[in-house]
Amino acid sequence: MAVTDEAIEKIKEMIVSGVLGPGDRLPKEDELAARLGLSRSSLREAVRALTLVRILDVRQGDGTYVTSLDSGLLLEAVSFVVDFHRDDSVLHFLEVRRMLEPAATAIVARRSTPEQLARLREILDGVLPSAPVEEFVANDLEFHRQIVSYCGNPVLVSLLESMSGPLHRGRIWRGVTDENAYERTTSEHLGIVDAIARREPEIAEARATVHIAGLEDWLRNAR
Repeated sequence: MAVTDEAIEKIKEMIVSGVLGPGDRLPKEDELAARLGLSRSSLREAVRALTLVRILDVRQGDGTYVTSLDSGLLLEAVSFVVDFHRDDSVLHFLEVRRMLEPAATAIVARRSTPEQLARLREILDGVLPSAPVEEFVANDLEFHRQIVSYCGNPVLVSLLESMSGPLHRGRIWRGVTDENAYERTTSEHLGIVDAIARREPEIAEARATVHIAGLEDWLRNAR
């Protein structure tokens, strides 16, 4: 194991074991290096790496702290990595989305409130057939974000949001080249909302799966 990797693992173990908790300040560099049996240079590299993935927060003139370790904060690093994937890997992200988002939709069907349903219908009414593709895609993205946000699982919300970059590009591609995209998407969105409103989680999940699989299948055949 590389020295820097070893340093990262040792700091990680301190956090996982509870020696350091969210918001705690790390010991001074020389003290921590001695405690962990590391050189100060390898410790600095480990701190730099853990700062990039939002586990540590270096505050100039104050010290280094463990962040809140909130799932949304930590998954920002996933979003950063996802943005570097090439367009030809979008099907991989759609496959993951097809596994996760329908499950979130089923949860929403069990617990949605009248206010949440009203918001979903408001989004669906917010775009016209004559709208530019960019507006249609933004509306589509907001609809799905809103549904997922109602599931009550911040990890699932953050994970799906982290994949939105490549999927956004796929939506635009379909919106530009598929003349039936608006009608099909709107009809399928309405079906999902109706199942949520009727408290039918299995049907809501199935309709979300078919909806996402439709884009996945279209992109696979359009390549």
